Amino acid sequence: MDGGKEQRKIAGLVRTLLLILAATATYEAREALGGEAVAVRAPSKNAYATMMYMGTPRDYEFYVAVRVLLRSLAALDVQTDRLVIASLDAPLRWVRALEQEDGAKVLRVKNLNNPYEDQSNFDRRFKLTLNKLYAWSLVDYDRVVMLDADNLFLQKTDELFQCGQFCAVFINPCIFHTGLFVLQPSMEVFNDMKKELERGRENPDGADQGFICGYYPDLLDRPMFHPPSNGTKLDGTFRLPLGYQMDATYYYLRLRWSVPCGPNSVITFPGAPWLKPWYWWSWPVLPLGISWHEQRRQTLGYVAEIPAMLIQFATYLGIIVLTRLARPNFSKLCYRRSENHISLIQAGLKVIAVWSIVASYIVPFFIIPRTLHPLPAWTLYLFGSFALCSIAINAFLLPMLPVLVPWFGIFGSLLVMAFPWYSDGVVRALAVFGYAFCAAPFVWIAMVKVMASLQVSLEREAFFPRLGESSPPPGFNKLY
Repeated sequence: MDGGKEQRKIAGLVRTLLLILAATATYEAREALGGEAVAVRAPSKNAYATMMYMGTPRDYEFYVAVRVLLRSLAALDVQTDRLVIASLDAPLRWVRALEQEDGAKVLRVKNLNNPYEDQSNFDRRFKLTLNKLYAWSLVDYDRVVMLDADNLFLQKTDELFQCGQFCAVFINPCIFHTGLFVLQPSMEVFNDMKKELERGRENPDGADQGFICGYYPDLLDRPMFHPPSNGTKLDGTFRLPLGYQMDATYYYLRLRWSVPCGPNSVITFPGAPWLKPWYWWSWPVLPLGISWHEQRRQTLGYVAEIPAMLIQFATYLGIIVLTRLARPNFSKLCYRRSENHISLIQAGLKVIAVWSIVASYIVPFFIIPRTLHPLPAWTLYLFGSFALCSIAINAFLLPMLPVLVPWFGIFGSLLVMAFPWYSDGVVRALAVFGYAFCAAPFVWIAMVKVMASLQVSLEREAFFPRLGESSPPPGFNKLY
């Protein structure tokens, strides 16, 4: 009896000691975080994963896209890990940002060799997409949702973790899409996939899409996934409803979503690589681009792009001020010695003038940060092209309005494309085509007027005074 009491006392002391230790640990954690309460979450059995590899001209853009994807998942309060499968050559500062600022786990991996890069139809931007197979090596998790960076989440999709060993969406009627799929990690499957790579399994596109589709050839005949209400995980392979990978192309046809099967949860942006939603010029060409940027604005922000934007704006403003104050005087440019000589000079100056106008509309486009928000980016483009056009206008004594007709045309096309009240995508496309058809004659007339004005300017004595004659007064060839 006394022995039992003694054991109960010892057990009580142990429990008390454990409570004191737990309270002390909680207090220290709270103090370490500035006195805030700390919620310790148990290790997750599931994960959202994406990948990041180097070696393309668009590495930085995809890095930004990955960060927006991770933060958008965090904003949806997903109760799972968020993981990035990053190649070993990924910059350490990017890895630290993903871990410390975005709260992701980063798995550094060696690039898988792509045996298909010698195929005639191989696109080199897909060379390292086979790194996606590393998702099957994440055996610490029961289920993994593997994602491409160009996914836009509209709502939480944690029910996907109830799916089976492999589940994917059929965007194409016959071929499933690997921009989002669910898998059960397995080293056996991962090692078998690597052996299949070594054997050179047939792969239509040489990328992850073709390989994984060939590895699961019978998915089209599998049943549709419907999450069990009791939260249990299913076994087997399943097709996912289209609502988990809504192709943006469906939206552009009607300018609204009409996907009846499954929840409208995730948008994907397949297709032209230079019209991905994070590029500023993708909107208003493709209306959904603004949705991606709105999600970035709410999560990651645009701190990285702001300095370059302000520098460009200040530069363009300085150009406009200088061209207004400058007094162009070409009286000492050259002297007229013969008619043949002057005709060659005039032809050369015409070419320079035309190319300077063309460059005024091209150069600003390529120096704006690619991942800037479309609204300030298009504003900066229009401001920059106006500033550079002012150089050509003042230097060659050209009329302002004809030179700026393309500027007004671009501005008008943006308004036509961004008009929010089209009934469907067909009407929008017809409106854009009609605008271009109506604007073309004005552009042609403006070009003719510019060339005529340029010819008159080059024939003036202000440009080519005769040898021995005095130059014209300084204010003779002012534009204003």
